[in-house]
Amino acid sequence: MKLFIALVIGAGIVILIRLYTKIRDLQNLKQEDWDTRAIDRLRKQGSDPFKPHEVDFFFALPNEEACRAVHAQLETEGYAVDIKAVPESPDFVFSLHARKSMRLSVPDMQVISRRFGTLATAHGGRYDGWAADVVKTA
Repeated sequence: MKLFIALVIGAGIVILIRLYTKIRDLQNLKQEDWDTRAIDRLRKQGSDPFKPHEVDFFFALPNEEACRAVHAQLETEGYAVDIKAVPESPDFVFSLHARKSMRLSVPDMQVISRRFGTLATAHGGRYDGWAADVVKTA
C-alpha cells in the first residue's frame, strides 16, 4: 500500500513538472510563433522571402518624449519613421510607424521583435508587431 501511494505521488509530481514546462515553453514561443506564422503566411501567398520586403513596424507610445527616443534610435538604424497622435487612446496617445526594406527570415524577425518589444517597454510603450506585403517570385 505504501508503495502504491509513493507511486501516485511520484506520478503527480512528474505531471506537475511536465505541465509547468509546457506552459513556460508556450509563453516563450508566443511572439516568436507569430513571426513564424506571419512569414509562413506570406510564403503561402507566393512571397519570396529572399527578396527584400518593405516591412512596417508598429509601436504604441505614451508621450512625445518616448516617441523622440524611439524615433532617434530607429532612424540611426536606417528605418524611415513617422509618428501619429492617437488622442482617443487613453494609455498610448502616439503611434510610431517604422519602415525598412529587408529580407524575411524567421530568426532575424524574432530577434527584431524581441528587441523592439524591449525598446517599447523601456519607454513605457508597447510593440504591436510588423507587417509586409507579398513580394512575388520572378
